[in-house]
Amino acid sequence: MNLDINTAVQTAFFLVILLGILGLWIGIRAIRAGQRLLFFRKRRELIGRGWRMIFYGFMMGGVAFLLNRYAEPAIYQVFPPSPTVTLTSTITVTSTITLTSTITPTPSITPTISITPTPFIPTDIYLKFLATVTANPNAIFSLPQFSREVNSKDFQPVNPAKEFANPITKLYAAYSFDKMNNDAQWTAMWVRLSDNLIICIETEPWKGGTGGYGYAECQPSPDVWKAGDYEFHMFTGTTYKVTGKFSVTGNPPTATITITPTRTITPTFTVTPSFTPPPTWTPIPTLTPTRIPPSWTPVLTDTRIPTQTLAPSTP
Repeated sequence: MNLDINTAVQTAFFLVILLGILGLWIGIRAIRAGQRLLFFRKRRELIGRGWRMIFYGFMMGGVAFLLNRYAEPAIYQVFPPSPTVTLTSTITVTSTITLTSTITPTPSITPTISITPTPFIPTDIYLKFLATVTANPNAIFSLPQFSREVNSKDFQPVNPAKEFANPITKLYAAYSFDKMNNDAQWTAMWVRLSDNLIICIETEPWKGGTGGYGYAECQPSPDVWKAGDYEFHMFTGTTYKVTGKFSVTGNPPTATITITPTRTITPTFTVTPSFTPPPTWTPIPTLTPTRIPPSWTPVLTDTRIPTQTLAPSTP
């Protein structure tokens, strides 16, 4: 018999609730019985016993509340989770026949077969696979729960929902898994059903261990979240595993237009002017000797020394 933690907590919760209801019922019966007794002491004991049983019943209700609210997270802090996943069928074939009456007495019967196709990985994504380990075919995933945020401690969704109103920035798909093997290719794909557009895709070798909790996220441009239905698909290798569905309401915000600056034309290359050769050397004219004037010849004056004149002698 396989009994997981969630089932054990729920069983204990219902047992405590039954004990509380039983205590209330026994207490009320004891009080009513005591009120009919004539002896004071027995009446007081019986009524006191009834009030104690009522008190125990309310106490069991408090214990049931604590079990339902805090028991399972407290146990997961001590024991690692071992999720139990229920596999659901993926293809539902429904034959729909619509009878259309016309003016002519011959009825027109149009058989329509509604088949939900199995999701597959596009070829351009498959060609980008990097894993070198074959995915375990027995790996299982739970149905994802969608939310605007997840608890970073244990990857649990915060206020999960099936419908989200615009504006939307980012959505998370939280899930549990088991029997995975590291380095096997894992792929998560978000699809808008109105036009079968893949708005987000993650594909990489798995690094999350063999079992536990995980999440995938999708954060496209806010204007991509148009009103309508969406699906989330998960694969290991090329094997489809599970699908989750949610819807979006309201109009997305209008995308703002970013003006791209125009390209400035680079000026054309200006050719450097060609080299102008220096002027040729013109020889300096030869020196023509200038006639030197004759040298100055000084004129010699003849200064004669006067002759001595003798004075006449006295007789």
